[in-house]
Formats: sequence, C-alpha cells, structure tokens
Amino acid sequence: MKEQNLIKGVFLVAIGASSFGMLASFVKLAYSHGYTTAEVTLSQVLLGLIGMFIINLIRKKQPNEITATKKDIRNLILAGTSMGFTSVLYYMAVSYIDASIAVVLLMQSVWIGVVIESVVTKQFPSLLKIIAVALILFGTVLATNVLANEIELDYRGVIFGFLASCSFATTMFASNVVANHLAAPKRSLFMLCGATAIVLIFCFITQLGPNNSNAMLSFYQLFTDNTTGIRDFDWSIFYSWGLLLALFGTILPPIFLNMGFPHTGVGLGSIVASIELPVSVTVAFMVLQEQVVLIQWLGILLILSAIFLMNSRLIFKKKQVLT
Repeated sequence: MKEQNLIKGVFLVAIGASSFGMLASFVKLAYSHGYTTAEVTLSQVLLGLIGMFIINLIRKKQPNEITATKKDIRNLILAGTSMGFTSVLYYMAVSYIDASIAVVLLMQSVWIGVVIESVVTKQFPSLLKIIAVALILFGTVLATNVLANEIELDYRGVIFGFLASCSFATTMFASNVVANHLAAPKRSLFMLCGATAIVLIFCFITQLGPNNSNAMLSFYQLFTDNTTGIRDFDWSIFYSWGLLLALFGTILPPIFLNMGFPHTGVGLGSIVASIELPVSVTVAFMVLQEQVVLIQWLGILLILSAIFLMNSRLIFKKKQVLT
C-alpha cells in the first residue's frame, strides 16, 4: 500500500511540475499574438483566483479541518505576494530571452533557497549542499551556453530571470512554513490573493496608469522609452491565452503538487518536481523552435544531478521507512 501511494505521489508531482514547465512557451506564444506582460500576468492570476475559489466552494470539508484565523490569512496573503513577483519577473524575463534560458535562470531558486535557509536558521550549509550549489552554478554556465557565445543573452532578461528565481525561492520557503496546518486549496486561495494584488499594481504602473494619465506616463518614461505596451487593456486575453495560462500556471501545479508531496516526501518530491526544467526546454525546442545544443543539455543534467545530490539523504531515509 505504501509503495502504491509512493508511485501515485511521484505521478502527481510529475504532472504538476510538467504543467508549470510548459508555461514559458505559452507566454512566448501569447506575446507573439501581441499581448503585453501586464495582460498575460493579470489574466493568469485572476482566472486562477476564480478557479481556486470555485474549488474551495465545491470541495468537501474534511473532518476536524482547521479554520483559518485572521493571522493565518494575513500571513498567507503576505507570502503570496512573492508568487505575484515571480510571475511578473519571470514573464518579463521571457519577453527578453528564450524560454529555455529563462527556466534555467528560474531554477537558480534551488541554491538561493539554500542561502535563505542558512540565513534563517543561522547554520552554515553542509558540504553536500555546497557541492550541489557549485554543480548548479557550473551547470547554469553550460545550460545558457555563454562560453560559446552562440546564444544572445539580453542583460535585462538575465536580471529579471535571476530576480524571479529569488522570488520563487522565497515562495517555496514560505509555502513550507506559513500556515501549513491548513488545507492546501485554502492556503493556495489566500496566497493567490496576495499574488493578484502585486500583479494589479504592476498592471496599473506599466499599462493602465500611463495609458490614462499623462503624469503616470511621464513617470513611466523616467525608467524606459519603450511605450509599445501602453494602450487600452486587451480583455480578449481572458478567453484566449489567459485560460491556458491560469490552468497550467495557477490551478493545476499547486493542486497536483500538494496532493503528491505528502506521498513522496520533500526529498523525492523535489527531484521529481525538477522535471519542470527538461519539460520546459523540450517544449520550447519543439513548439518555439528555440536552439538547444548538446552542451546545454549537459548543463541541464548537471543541475538535475545537483538537485538529486541535495536531497539524497531524504530519499534514502524515505526508502528505509518504506522497507
């Protein structure tokens, strides 16, 4: 029975991570149809919020399920703001660089998470984690192919991609420590409220505000001369790409990951979840025809190996429990 639950957990985590891995390519396609970053992110989080609200309405409440306190709700909404920052920063990165490169930068959240954990716990990382971090950094150099200089890397995309990884690492850390006594759908709903607030602010600053106020337009132009995205909001995004983005980026991943992780444990679950990286690169290669050379696949393999190394003790401990 335990082995069946483990297989079920691996399958669920793989589906959730693969869904998220397809996201960057969908965003690229939405951009190719003329939609802006504000339109893409707002449609995703709003539709995702509505979807998660409906799920919470129709789901059957479990016996002895704990009710969220005001403190729980406040902390989850605050933690959810990092989700909003991740979406905004990641999609801005995708607008400047290839989707296959953007997801490699996003995976830097693994070693950034190690740094955050060390600062919070005030403990120096173990030798195993230091080796894993070194592998991730070296793998990133190969995966982005900067040594051969064959792929054009816009510095803005690299900066936004790295900032997205910092925000994503914060989200992962918060997800493990904030109000984890509550049911997963309920936690996801409140965190999405925080994400939506950030995206609404971003949407107002970068599109709605400058499009309707000369003062906001002048403020916007202090930072960039690119005003191509300043226009009336295109609401068609909500019934076109927004539905797909919300499904694969906001609804399916948290549901499947939260269902699968209790069966796999953190160690094995983290390794299975890293399937997001090869899935994202493969989809970008097949759908967007992005160039992915052999040395990049080697870098991706190194990053995946580092994730396995970081969680190896937890995996073997899980196996001992099962036996």
